[in-house]
Amino acid sequence: MNSPILSSSSITGTHVTNNKGEQLGEIKDLMIDTNTGTVNYAVLTFGGFLGLGDKYFAIPFEAFTVNETTEKFALNVSKDVLENAPGFDKDNWPKTSDTSFWNGLYDHYGVKRRPFVGQNTYA
Repeated sequence: MNSPILSSSSITGTHVTNNKGEQLGEIKDLMIDTNTGTVNYAVLTFGGFLGLGDKYFAIPFEAFTVNETTEKFALNVSKDVLENAPGFDKDNWPKTSDTSFWNGLYDHYGVKRRPFVGQNTYA
């Protein structure tokens, strides 16, 4: 079976829910590994009010499930798990070279980490 192919612009701004139907946030951006061409993680915004005080979360792309018919994204975590996840603010994005950050992130969401996450450093 073929995987759906979606444009990054159709994913950006998508609301994410969990398996209980609770709103978890919105996909702000996709981070693409320029060496492999794969999406490493999605940036999810959560919290705040009218864009102020939003917390950003790097979510391994493997943690999402996609409804192919509606093109909706789901993340099978509770709001508590997300609120306690390692996050960042819009001025301090994670560095892709920080192995301990990525190992903890994949562990937090219970997904298996790909052998290569990229070696470029984006601040």
